[in-house]
Amino acid sequence: MSSLIGNKLKIGLFGESHGSHIGAIAYGFPSGFEISKDELNKFLSRRKTGQNKFTTQRKETDDYEIVSGYYNDRTTGTPFAVIIKNNDVNSKDYEQLKYKMRPSHADYTGHIKYRGFEDNRGGGHFSGRITAPLCVIGGIALQILKSKGIEIYAHIKSLYDIEDLPIEKVSIEEQKKVCEKTLAFFDDEKLEEAKILLENIKKEKNSVGGIIELAVYGVKAGIGDPIFDSVESRLSSMIFGIPGVKGLEFGCGFDCAKMKGSLHNDPFEIKDSKIVTTTNNSGGINGGITNGMPIILRTAVKPTASIGLVQDTVDIKEMKNTKLEITGRHDPAIAVRIVPVLEAAVAISMLDMILENTDI
Repeated sequence: MSSLIGNKLKIGLFGESHGSHIGAIAYGFPSGFEISKDELNKFLSRRKTGQNKFTTQRKETDDYEIVSGYYNDRTTGTPFAVIIKNNDVNSKDYEQLKYKMRPSHADYTGHIKYRGFEDNRGGGHFSGRITAPLCVIGGIALQILKSKGIEIYAHIKSLYDIEDLPIEKVSIEEQKKVCEKTLAFFDDEKLEEAKILLENIKKEKNSVGGIIELAVYGVKAGIGDPIFDSVESRLSSMIFGIPGVKGLEFGCGFDCAKMKGSLHNDPFEIKDSKIVTTTNNSGGINGGITNGMPIILRTAVKPTASIGLVQDTVDIKEMKNTKLEITGRHDPAIAVRIVPVLEAAVAISMLDMILENTDI
């Protein structure tokens, strides 16, 4: 099934944007792990809507209820299930959209796939709303990984044409603190530029895309498999499940096409009795297997497809060309809120691969 992923740690997502509940089930969490609710709630608040003027004003508390796999503050090792109630739904905004297909949404493809029985309100099961329970599972995975010395941090590498500092140029302490900012930029001047950009884009009833950069620290060498089960393949499958993601690169990524081998190769050396590389163009992965260096990746996020400008589309009931003006509450840049979602997704996938190779 398309909404189920993983090997040793399988997760499934369910629900729709305007349904009564959304949720997730995880199969394979190690038993006996003590979940910090405070830490989990703090993580979930980063994805939450309506926290500032740069995100959708749909106000969801994202209060979650753990209904299985949790007892006496610890995981039991049996299926772990969580549900989140949808509270602030405004389905009347979608009445005009039943037959008018929103450009670059999943309205048309979902209608064809599910023969007209799909729930299109708020994007239904295709909505970014489904990433809320993903973040619950991912937030727990982050805690499990952290207990084993593995940490994951992300930031907004670029928003439209505004570029932040690359993650490898920033200290771990700064990477830890960037999530406390209004927008996850290391460079405060660029952060202020991004605020102005988003204010202007919102006034224009438009949207912008961005790139999220992420680093995984503390993963030992030897995790992963070659060819189809490579670390890149597994992470890609998970990351492309995040609504809005359109591209992914590891290490120096597409820039390698403009490099000579002598510059791209990562020389080995012994440092503090450990084998490391002096550069990390490979992004911590060789032959689909971790080499012990930080895993570095960047994800391209498209502009929010829901914009307030008049657009061309079709009416599938009348079978004619028409115009569409989308109303409702939408993010001027979904990249802003995808930062913790990417951390959650990568944590789930990394924990799955680590559980395949080692016992936790």
